Amino acid sequence: MTGERPALYEMFDDRFRTGRCMNGDNALEVLHTGCRWAEGPVYLPAWRQVIWSDIPNDRMLRWDEETGAVGVFRRSAGHTNGNTLDRQGRLVTCEQGNRRVTRTEHDGTVTVLADRWQGRRLNSPNDAAVMSDGSIWFSDPDFGITSDYEGHRAPSEIGSNNVYRVDPATGEVRLVADCFRAPNGLVFSADERRLFVSDTGAGQIRVFDVRDDGTLSDGEVFAEAAARGNARFDNIRFDDGGRLWVAAMDDGVHCYDPDGTLIGRLDVPETVANIAWGGAKRNRLFITAGTSLYSLVMGVTGTHPTGPGRRPRTDPEPR
Repeated sequence: MTGERPALYEMFDDRFRTGRCMNGDNALEVLHTGCRWAEGPVYLPAWRQVIWSDIPNDRMLRWDEETGAVGVFRRSAGHTNGNTLDRQGRLVTCEQGNRRVTRTEHDGTVTVLADRWQGRRLNSPNDAAVMSDGSIWFSDPDFGITSDYEGHRAPSEIGSNNVYRVDPATGEVRLVADCFRAPNGLVFSADERRLFVSDTGAGQIRVFDVRDDGTLSDGEVFAEAAARGNARFDNIRFDDGGRLWVAAMDDGVHCYDPDGTLIGRLDVPETVANIAWGGAKRNRLFITAGTSLYSLVMGVTGTHPTGPGRRPRTDPEPR
């Protein structure tokens, strides 16, 4: 790496340079600080705002792109964690403390999408992704029930940490994967044929084939946190070049080539919990880390949370 670039960018493979991943701001911009544990940013294009969670303070904050002002979006928010948008631009939120997944309607009312599986309360929903068919997929580790810091201490009624799917027509909550120690961030590939899930407890990112009936294959390991000694995997997001960007906690933000090679990283001064793309061109990376919300205008462009939609299958048989 040449000396003119700041320490913000660290290159491990030349594809990090040729893919323009190092083109952009020379330093992180601090948009806000003073949280206890910042999580779950999502960019709302219609409002030109970022909404994110401050879990221990039990509030959701918003930052306005036009004015730079920060205010409270919702207080007594159920110790919210991850946020995303559905196909209609409505806010989908994982509420750790309330042990449920909700949707904020355009009129401000809140609809409960999932709070139980087979009659038993969920653990503490963490992150969510929405498919083009309207189904909502979410991870459910036990982070919010192990103590009162990020939720309410309680025993697990399910006894395992899983990933679920909410059917858009019936509202049925279906278990789709139960092979995790602590599932966390999840994101679909551009064609929605694969689902990537980070497992914070196992130090892995796993990838699953998504079948036409909404079930998953057994999955395989895409990346291992052990490749970097102080890394742990949290939230994950794609750019439009198929590279996977990962909130790697104490090791900043990782960037993986589509073949699974770690090609570079961003150095962040606090523990990185979550990332999201936004801005008018979707080339602004928002980072929640420790007490702060950061941003970085980059030379790459992120995909939209709801994606382009499912593409027809070209292979003759399901994989």
